Amino acid sequence: MVVIIKTGHSIQRILNYNENKIKEGQAIIISASNYPMDLNQLSFKNKLNRLINQASLNEDVSRNSVHISLNFGPAENLSKDSLSEIAETYMNRIGFGEQPFLVYQHFDAGHPHVHIVSIKVRSDGSRIDTHNIGRNQSEKARKEIENLFGLKKAEDSKNNLSYELKPVSVQKVQYGKTASKRAISVILDRIIDQYKFCSIAELNAVLRQYNVIADQGSEASRIYKNNGLVYRILDSQGNKTGVPIKASDFYNKPTLKRLQERFLINEISKQPHKARIKNAIDLIFLGEHPSLQQMITILEKRVFQQY
Repeated sequence: MVVIIKTGHSIQRILNYNENKIKEGQAIIISASNYPMDLNQLSFKNKLNRLINQASLNEDVSRNSVHISLNFGPAENLSKDSLSEIAETYMNRIGFGEQPFLVYQHFDAGHPHVHIVSIKVRSDGSRIDTHNIGRNQSEKARKEIENLFGLKKAEDSKNNLSYELKPVSVQKVQYGKTASKRAISVILDRIIDQYKFCSIAELNAVLRQYNVIADQGSEASRIYKNNGLVYRILDSQGNKTGVPIKASDFYNKPTLKRLQERFLINEISKQPHKARIKNAIDLIFLGEHPSLQQMITILEKRVFQQY
């Protein structure tokens, strides 16, 4: 099981994201915990007001919304009841068991997964600290749940993204804006949080593997002059095709401004790894003249397997 946790400023935006998935036929809501009514009685207003009213008990918490996805292996055939039970167990074990939360089962990727919407403010107005929650409470909960429910362990996959993401199929998208946006959004949601890119070029080096590109336009274009950014799908020859989607149209707003802020953070976090890799390369060339393939093999053993 792979867990992705995000916090945000807008509860309504997170709820709209999941509710719109239902309208598009890409999701269903499977449980609502700590709500005063049964799931089938809840309107959109009921769902939203319960979260907003409790969050308003502490206005000092600016990033008051929590959006979690639990991702499972593609071969894991989990029922709605099982997914609900796993989600509830996970929320209990990370300290959110008493919070109001909604669980949505999504069908927009090649693997089973659920999205959980909740808030960081308790019923008494106190704040739930989510600093390092991914590394601490979530990791412990994930491992316990994998054992408890017999799930595929995240460590069993050399690269977690190997079963989370597949390249966009141009034939399936058929150049429609809605389908293109959905396909690109799945890729962006994973890539932006998983990779330490420090420029648009570095981001695109990853995105191209999934037939997607972030496009600033030419230097003479209006997009470039206005510091804009669009995302596009690439065909099998690497050519841009279909309808360009503005960065601001996506749920997580992966605009140029936001990406540039992430570039700075990523550059700092990459420094320890950069020095380690540089030293490893220097050691390889001390008295040796390895081929490219030999160097790749040595680096895989000395560096990459240790991450």
